[in-house]
Amino acid sequence: MAIYAYLRVSTDQQDVNNQRHGVIQYARSKGWGTRQTDTEAGVGLIFYEDTASGKKNWRDRDLGKLIAMAQPHDVLIVSEISRLARSTLQVLEVLQECTKKELVVHIVKSNMIMDGSLNAKITATVLGLAAEIEREFISQRTTEALAKRKDQGLPLGRPKGSVNRTKKLDAKKDEIREYLAKGVHKTSICRMFDCAPQTLYDWMEQNDLGRFIKSDKKDLSTKTVDKSGKKD
Repeated sequence: MAIYAYLRVSTDQQDVNNQRHGVIQYARSKGWGTRQTDTEAGVGLIFYEDTASGKKNWRDRDLGKLIAMAQPHDVLIVSEISRLARSTLQVLEVLQECTKKELVVHIVKSNMIMDGSLNAKITATVLGLAAEIEREFISQRTTEALAKRKDQGLPLGRPKGSVNRTKKLDAKKDEIREYLAKGVHKTSICRMFDCAPQTLYDWMEQNDLGRFIKSDKKDLSTKTVDKSGKKD
């Protein structure tokens, strides 16, 4: 039997030490070793540290790799359920996958053990109901939002070609940069490359060229006004 401790933070500025401390204390209370080299109870605690958003699909994180390699009756410890995922739907997916692989999950702060027992099955059922309610709410909000846009006469879905347009400009990146550096007006650039102004602005933002957009605003703010009150 292997015992894994999964520690996750969203950014590299955050610290996993609090999670690690809580997991170690919990492991000791169970008589498990805290390192692979420990011989206490003949079992070591193997740490997996992950830096990833909880919104990122669990299969694309180290958690997915860990669960894939785990064997039946292995143990997975996390400090709290949000370390598995932020979404109720994803948490349920993780627990279901662990149940399928006969992997026992210990959640320290909740003092919860998902081991196929009756209590674990009840907990999974409650989580499943919560997930179903969440799906229903998401569907309802989406339907209401689409109906509102339709009533307002607004287009539904993503504007056609908006993503492809910005990608097409990538092929002309060097030329566009050169024109911008020379002070060529954005309208002229749009004509040359047959794109809408907003498409060009979006592309510029995506390619760290936002300073050239701001330069337009600066030019407008520095326009002089003659004695009659009219702009030059």
